[in-house]
This record gives sequence, structure tokens and C-alpha cells, in this order.
Amino acid sequence: MEVNTSIRTLFPMKGLKNLNIADWFSLYRVLALPLLLILIVLEERNLFTWFLLISYTTDAIDGRLARSMKISSARGSQLDSLGDQLTLGAALVGLLVFENDFIRQHLTLILIAFVPYLLQMALAYRKYGKATAFHTYLAKLSALAQGIFILWLLFFGPVYWLFYLMVGLSILETLEEISLIFLYDEWVKDVKGLYWALRDRRRLEKKKST
Repeated sequence: MEVNTSIRTLFPMKGLKNLNIADWFSLYRVLALPLLLILIVLEERNLFTWFLLISYTTDAIDGRLARSMKISSARGSQLDSLGDQLTLGAALVGLLVFENDFIRQHLTLILIAFVPYLLQMALAYRKYGKATAFHTYLAKLSALAQGIFILWLLFFGPVYWLFYLMVGLSILETLEEISLIFLYDEWVKDVKGLYWALRDRRRLEKKKST
């Protein structure tokens, strides 16, 4: 339901015609979700992993394109975040199917990292009516570690130091996101991190006006 609402918000009556090139890379991750799920159902591990790699690659491309071409927008940030969430969801389902033993062996640690993420999502939708798009440095670093670990696990097998690093970064990033949700009364995009948020004119000016 939240996904459908997000998509309708991102694509009103004007549809897809106003999407820029960076948005299309983000949109690919949204549209790739059914294909990834079908490959999981068919137990096509190799194909799933390669298409998941493509999705993670588009995540690395869209932000850089938007910044370099100066075409970033609120809609683009939301679309990027939605694509990230759906890609993560597909990756987790894939791990449950293809690496079930690993998941069961480390379930407690995975839940310690994942439950705060669900809390952060719930807080964001309750306060803003949509997912955050803070795109902090810590979030980018966490996503990088996450993508590398998941892909390496699916292609070659687990690397445990990378797993622990990914979990630690995920927890820190989620705690920072939750802090930012409490700091910003209104939805904003592209906050570099908690340090920058405390000095953000958008937040300070809003606070002064109230």
C-alpha cells in the first residue's frame, strides 16, 4: 500500500514524460522488482544475482548523474529512495531463499540491524507520509557495504568481517536517520549527516519562524 502510494505521488497526471536521465536509472530499480521476484520463485540464483548487480549499479549512477548534471529534484530523491527500498527488499527475499542457512545462523544479528530500520521507516511515513531521502554520507557508505556483501555472498559465499561491518554501519546509519526525522519537522532531501543538519539553514529558519 505504501509503495503504491509512493508511486502515485511520484507520477501524477503528467506521467513519465518529465523524468530526467537520472530518474530513469532510479525508475529501473522500481520496475526491476517483479523480475527479481520471478527469478527468486524460479530459483534462478545466477540470473537473480546479475540483475541485482545491475540494480545496485544504477543506484551508484543516478545520484552522480543528478549532481553532475545539476538535475536533482525532490521527486528524483523520492524515486531514488523508493528504488533503494525495493532493491533491498528483493535482496533480502533472495537471501532468505538462496542463503537460508546463513540467514538462520545469523538471524539475531540481522534482526538487531533490521528492526530499527523498520522503525525508522514507520516514523518517516507517520511524520512525512513518505520515506526519507536524507541521502547522508553514512547512508551511502552503509548502502555500499550492504551491496558489496550481499552480491559477494550470492556470487562467492560469506565474508564475515564484511558482514559485521555492514551490520554496524546499518545500525549507525539508521540511528542517524531517526535522529534526523526528529530534527526536521518537514520532509527535506539531501542532508549530508547529523553534523550538517544541526547547521542546516532550512531547519534553523523554520525553527525561527515558529
